[in-house]
Formats: sequence, structure tokens, C-alpha cells
Amino acid sequence: MLLAAADLGTNSFHLVIARVGRHGGFEIVTRERDRVRLGHGGGDMKELSAAAIDRGVATLARMRNLAERASAPMRAVATSAVREAHNAAEFIERARQIGVDVEVVSGVEEARLIHLGVLQAVPVFDKRLMLCDIGGGSTEILVGEAGEVRASRSFKLGAVRLTDRFFPDGIVTRAAAEECRIYVRSLLAVYEREVAGHAPQVFVGSSGTLEALVRLAHRSAGGSDLRTWNRQALSRNDLARVTEMLLNRPTLAERTSLPGLDSDRADIIVAGALILGGVYDTFGVDEMVFSEYALREGVLLDTLSRFDGSAMHHLRDVTRRSVRHLADLCDPEPEHSHHVAMLALQLFDATRSLHGLDAVEREFLEAGALLANVGLLISHDRHHQHSYYVIRNSEQLVGFSDHEIEIIAQVARYHRKSAPKPSHAEFSALAPADQQLVRTLAGILRVAIGLDRSHDGRVTGIRVTPRDKDLVIEVIPRPSSDGGSDDVSLELYAAAERSGLLASVLGVAPLVLRGEHPDVSAGGNPHR
Repeated sequence: MLLAAADLGTNSFHLVIARVGRHGGFEIVTRERDRVRLGHGGGDMKELSAAAIDRGVATLARMRNLAERASAPMRAVATSAVREAHNAAEFIERARQIGVDVEVVSGVEEARLIHLGVLQAVPVFDKRLMLCDIGGGSTEILVGEAGEVRASRSFKLGAVRLTDRFFPDGIVTRAAAEECRIYVRSLLAVYEREVAGHAPQVFVGSSGTLEALVRLAHRSAGGSDLRTWNRQALSRNDLARVTEMLLNRPTLAERTSLPGLDSDRADIIVAGALILGGVYDTFGVDEMVFSEYALREGVLLDTLSRFDGSAMHHLRDVTRRSVRHLADLCDPEPEHSHHVAMLALQLFDATRSLHGLDAVEREFLEAGALLANVGLLISHDRHHQHSYYVIRNSEQLVGFSDHEIEIIAQVARYHRKSAPKPSHAEFSALAPADQQLVRTLAGILRVAIGLDRSHDGRVTGIRVTPRDKDLVIEVIPRPSSDGGSDDVSLELYAAAERSGLLASVLGVAPLVLRGEHPDVSAGGNPHR
């Protein structure tokens, strides 16, 4: 089943076409964006100009055609530019004539849908979050927890709206910027006490304006472009530095030349930075995490939930769901990979006192184990390297940051063949602590893969006992039909052969031993 969602914003129209996922949620198939500026130059957005309506209808017709070619029913949602314009009916009727029913949502409903989108990209379901989305015509502020909206408010503070008001000729002056700052604070102040009463634990931001600011902060600090900006943080100091950099470039031409800034946002980015600065100051934000998903992804999930009441359940664990989905798409033996992951996690837990890693790194190991063989989709030869490529370039992994995806991809890449080396470009680019992390997780994964050498789950579990300078790994074989145990000699050999990296990382010499029958306690007498 394919679905399409169109977000008809004040600055841009966005379209996403998605396939409903097997584990809940969806898989993005196509994305389209067109800068329409529907709310530009309309007298504080009280009227849609004839030219803006023409641009909007033409873009909407193209998006409708894309959805029809994919046989994807399309839901189109319009925000502040349409809901505020007194001639909105003209645009809605023109859209209806080309076969698109436009749904105009309130500011509160817009915030709710954005919240649904964000929860699919950032794993904060169980935390009390404050969400900020800066659009072209409005800014939505929401406090949510466990998928529920606790409080929300829509403000007439948009990057296009404030650009038209304070910087109409494209020239930014310090005086106009200060006037804009005061105006933003005056509007946000009425909501300060209510947000503080909810005591948010994490702050999340979405929208193209915020992504542009995150890019600018990263690039101006010497960083290169990332494959994904999801979960990239923007600190108060970062925002202050970027805002000052923008104010030092008063003309549009000067701002357009900034690395990392798209030319079609150079005119409105100053207003966007000042709005976000007001949010930081008003609500005491020290750092905000960016979400690549927003309104359109929320519309998809909301639409899906109307057909399937269980569609919201996956929001509790967006990262694990996306890993399973990619594995299902690319791994020819997912049962083997799931069994290896189970054994790897047992080994991770049993050696925690030696490696000192925590739950976050445990999640990386599980993901690396489940995705280690996705490169088989390309070729068996060097499939570990292909796995790195698939993981690193997949758009299916949501909920992870760019850095986290890199760690997972390298753990999968080193599940076989050569151990990590300084001569490997991607590995050498990691910080020393991350290199040690990759070596540790890959070392655990290699042993776990050896323990399922026959690909049939005949090793059902392990017991691990540190002894002097050794690490005793006692395997538990599957009971056989004759009352004994399955032969695991091949697994013992393969695990021992693959144990070198783990031994080096942990500073021990692993001993892989034949385990007793599961009914016998770990205190039995295993043999070599």
C-alpha cells in the first residue's frame, strides 16, 4: 500500500510518497520540494496573490501526477498562509478543479501532526519534549509525552512573514534585527510560564529553516556535509555564532555565498535565526536536536492510523523498527541474523565488566548484527564492504544520527575478513574512542557469528566466566531428538577462529567450551 502526503506550506510545498511498512510506520519512496512562496508579499499574509495561487496550483498539479503514477492516494494539508488568507477559498477551489482536496489545518492541529512526524525520527517517545517548528508563516510550539500532546500553541512568527515585515528589501540592519528580536520575545512571552510548568526534558526542532541553521553551524565550524542531519544538535552558543555571522552579511548576495546555505533560503534565514533565538531565550533552551521528519510524515502516519489503529505502536521504538525493516528488505537469511544478534547481546551483557559499555552501545551492536549481511543484496563477494555501503546510504534508518549510522555501518563492515586498520579510510576518520568502540562491538559480533556457523540455531545460548586472564565462553547446545545434544563442533571451531579481535580488545584469551545440557547448572564440568 502506498500513501502520499503534501504539505502546502507558506514557503515551500513538500510531497512524500511512502510504502506502508511491515513493522508499522512507512518507508519513504519519493520526496519532492518546490519553493512556492504562497504567503509572500500578501500584506502580512492576509491575502494570497494571484501569482502565488498560480504557482501553488501548478506545483500541486505536478505533485498530484506523481502520486497518481505511483497509485498512491494523496492527502494535501495547508497551513498558515491558506488558513489566514481571506481569499483562501479561491486557492482551494482551484485545487479542487485539478482533483486535489486541500485540508486546511489549525495551528494546534498542525503542531499535533508535526509531533507525530518527529516521533518517527527522534527516539524521544518516553521523554517529555518541547517541539519547535519554524515555518514560513507561523511557529508551532508543543509539549508532548508518550505520544500525547500536553500543551501547544501556534504563533504568527514565520521566517517569510518576519522577513517581509522587518527585512523587506533583503537588507539586514542591526536596528531592524533588534526590533525583530523584541517582537519575537513579546509574542512568545505569553507561553513561557505554561511551558515551564511542564518542565520539558529534551528540545526538538524541525522544518527547513532549522535544518539550514544546523547546516550553517556545522559547516562554519569546519565540518563537512553529513548524509543525514537527523538528531544533529544545535547549542545556544552555535546559534549565537551563526546569527552573528548572518548579521555580519547584510546583503542577500553575501549570505548566498555562505557554505551550506541554500540560495532559496538566504533571504529568510536571518528571520528564522532570530525566531529560534527568541525560543531559546524565552524557554531556557541550551540545546535543540533536529528532526528530519515533520508535518508531512505526521500526515502519513495520521492517515495510516485511520485505517489501522495499531499504526501508532511503533513510535515507542522507531530505531529498532527501521533496522528490522532494512534487514527484511536486503538480508536473504534474516533468521540467522536475528539469532546471531541474540548471541551477540548475550556476550555483550556477560562481558560488560570488561568493556564498560552501556545500553546505547548495546543498541549499536544489535543493529550491526541484524544488518551485517544486507550487502548480500549486491554480491556475496566482499559483502561486508557492501553492507557498509548499504547501511551508510540507506534512507530507511530513522531515529539514528549520522554519527551513529557510521558506527553501526562499521560494526557490520568488520563482522568478517580484515580487522579494523588505520589504513582503512573510514575507520581512521573516527575518533580514538569510536575506533575502540567499533573494535569491541565487531569483536563480539565475530564470535557470535561463529557460534551460528551452521545457520540453524543449534547453539541456543552462552554462559561466560572470566577466569584469570582467560574468558571462558560455555555454549549451550540445542537438545537433539535422541535425548542428547546437537553437534556444535563446527560452531566451537568457528567461534575460536574468530575470537582474536575480541581477545585483543578485552585483554583476555577467550576459551570456547562445549556446554552442558541446558538442564545442568553452569557449575558443571565442561570439557575443552
